[in-house]
Order: sequence, then structure tokens, then C-alpha cells
Amino acid sequence: MIKARLLCAALLLPLPAMAGPLGGWTEQKFSLFSGNDWRQGSDSVAVRSNDTVSMLWTTLPEAEWSSTGASWSWSVDQSVPATDLARKGGDDRNLSLYFVFMPEEIARQNVNSGIRQLLDVEEARVLMYVWGGNAQRGALLGSPYLGGQGKTVVLRGAGTGAHSERVDLAADYRRAFGGAPTSLVGLALSADSDDTNGAIAASLSGLTLN
Repeated sequence: MIKARLLCAALLLPLPAMAGPLGGWTEQKFSLFSGNDWRQGSDSVAVRSNDTVSMLWTTLPEAEWSSTGASWSWSVDQSVPATDLARKGGDDRNLSLYFVFMPEEIARQNVNSGIRQLLDVEEARVLMYVWGGNAQRGALLGSPYLGGQGKTVVLRGAGTGAHSERVDLAADYRRAFGGAPTSLVGLALSADSDDTNGAIAASLSGLTLN
């Protein structure tokens, strides 16, 4: 329950607008005593995770709220085992890139809200693009932590390699939640190896929105 509530808080807590697509993000740990080793560059993020979990996150400037697509490159040199991404407490994955949506009027109402209020925002929706797990590419899975507010889109199963991705946020939002996407207000990136006592060495670069 603590991990789930921290995840929701991390995704929804407002921050100052970021300077660029990558760089200057803030880490959210799920434990006071451990977290991943994140290395941020101007256009890239590298992570090492050893039986740990944490995420980087940021909000988007209003000029990006209407974005309906994204592209990036990512690589994994060391991978956690394949897991069931729908299983709470057993869903390790190499990387997850989160896109957080909220109706514009609701986003404006919650810019200065505290964590307790943000956790009660029923209108928030989260698409999570994942490298990891045992499902096939393109699978749409429910989130064991976010309930109906979050859906996982599997892009790569567990394993190593390097790939470039281009996603249609609008189409995936319709598939996951129905209807047109609301405003894209935030992003997050996580690496999770704590359930399998595993280790991850991975990176993401060239993230752009369109």
C-alpha cells in the first residue's frame, strides 16, 4: 500500500516546468534508505538498479499539454527476469516511461494541491510504456497499483538490447481509457528490481513530444 500511494503521489505532485525533454528531473524514492543510481544528462538518463526501485519525474509546461505522440531511444545492458506486470509485488521491469493525463480544468485546479488531495483526483489517467515483463509487444495490461487510472503498454519484454520507439499517445489513450486524451501534464521514468532481487543497467535518450 505504501509503495502504491507513493507511486501515485510521485506521478501527480506538481513541479516547476522542466527545461527540456530530459534533464533536471526529480527522484522519488519508495524507501528512505535506498533508491536507484540515476545519471542525468542534457538529453539522456542512465540508471543502475540493484534490488532497488525509484523514479524520476517532472511536470510539463502548458505548451506541451496538447502533445499526442512521443519518440525516444532506450537500451538495456543488464535485465531483470521476465515477470507478471499485473502482479503487485512481483512486477519488476527494466524501464517504464509514464505519461500522465488530466483534464485541463482539473489540472489547473490542482496545480498547488498537496499529496492527499492529488491522490483523490479521479480524473487522472496514466499510460505506462514498459520494457520488461513476460507479455507480448503491444499488450495492454491493467496496473496493479493505479487501478482503472493506469494502463501498461508493453513495448519490449525482459531482456537486453537497444531500440528506438515511436508511440501514438492519442491512439493508446483511446484503447486504454476510451475517448480522446486529456492534457498531458507530466512524465516519469522508473526502474524496478526490488521484487526479484535483480539488477538493471539501462538508459533512455532523445525523448521528444509531438
